[in-house]
Amino acid sequence: MQDQIYVVGHINPDTDSIASAMGYAWLLRERDGVNTVAARAGALNPQTSWVLKTLGLDAPYLLTDASPRFESVMQRLDSIRPEAQLGMAWTLASRTGGIAPIVNDDGTPYGMVNGMSLFKYFSDTLGPRPGDTTVREMMSAPCKDAADTNVPKFQANAHIRDSLNRILRADIDDYWVVDEHGLYVGIARQRNILNPPRLKIILVDHNEPRQSIAALEEAELLEILDHHRLGNPYTHQPIRFTVDVVGSTSTLVTEQTAEAGLSAPPAIAGALLSGLLSDTLILTSPTTTERDRAAAERLARWAFVGGSPLKGETVASYGNAILSAGAGLSNRKPEEIVSTDIKPFEGGGFKFAVAQAEVTDIMQLTEHLAPLTQALDELRDKRGLDFAMLLVTDVVRGTSRLLLSSLAPPILDDLPYPPLPDGTRDAAGVVSRKKQLLPAVLGLLER
Repeated sequence: MQDQIYVVGHINPDTDSIASAMGYAWLLRERDGVNTVAARAGALNPQTSWVLKTLGLDAPYLLTDASPRFESVMQRLDSIRPEAQLGMAWTLASRTGGIAPIVNDDGTPYGMVNGMSLFKYFSDTLGPRPGDTTVREMMSAPCKDAADTNVPKFQANAHIRDSLNRILRADIDDYWVVDEHGLYVGIARQRNILNPPRLKIILVDHNEPRQSIAALEEAELLEILDHHRLGNPYTHQPIRFTVDVVGSTSTLVTEQTAEAGLSAPPAIAGALLSGLLSDTLILTSPTTTERDRAAAERLARWAFVGGSPLKGETVASYGNAILSAGAGLSNRKPEEIVSTDIKPFEGGGFKFAVAQAEVTDIMQLTEHLAPLTQALDELRDKRGLDFAMLLVTDVVRGTSRLLLSSLAPPILDDLPYPPLPDGTRDAAGVVSRKKQLLPAVLGLLER
């Protein structure tokens, strides 16, 4: 577990975030022989779910924070029943480093036999003046008689940091680790709890701590692979840091795969192509570069082969299917629409977030406008933001409408998008949150 490396994208992951994590984890295993696991920092959106189902791929491991948990420091030591003879506990303790876990028939912890509990048992049994009781007789007694039944229990998936004060105050060396049902899963020693192994993390498709998994500072950050603006986290040591001007992180993974003389398996290639086409709106977004087009051509060659779920597809047909799978407002709740594909930012002393939703017909926005505006206000209040925005993008016509939460800073009135009678703004030709909308917003807030 200590050698395992998690490759993970940003919170509220989009298809490129998931695909690049899966593709880069595969590449690092194949090229470098390292033990990588693709992870995700949140729930899948409808588009990504459709992509994975189409390709027959499982969703990456859910990793929402990097804070060490008790499962990372526990050992599943052998155990004995409460009625077993104390001699068996003595024998077990000699193999485990001085403790014998006593576990009930139903799997719940009963108590722990250790040096202190044995000393107390001998003192209570023999008294201040040992009489005729022999060691053989004492060792024949049930081990439950000599067990410490006041050992604290911690759930395996609980964060260590949340219990550190309790552990530091207690004069105890070993602790129970149980599952969510209270069943024994292992023993955690204090020396390991106070020095837990750090999760090894590689970030893809983002480099800003506000967009990353929680407690990133408690992890060992090894590398960043991204195509966004810089907002990189503090690191304790130098790391490999790649931020390049392309339309998707999937493009960067594809280029590294080709440079290594490798070709991705059809399903992984299909996932990377999905991330690329989604982020670039089938290579029409202003973020698209010639490198993205070359990567798409290469991925299509790898993915559209015989035996692949995508056999017979073209870049255009598959791209349209991807965008259609994630488009629309009618089948999702307003609070889900404003929070699924959302990224937090800071600028000019303001904290704000920009969400984006894709539709195939911008006119459908009219019937959803009131609940979406209310959902934006609720999201702003819930997350403690100064304001929130929703960019509703028509992927067919290549244009957008912009919604702002109420009480937005007056300076945003100068945005270069004309206000419409319904309160939205006409962001004609705007399809990229990263390259078109965000620079306009930050340019006003920071001037």
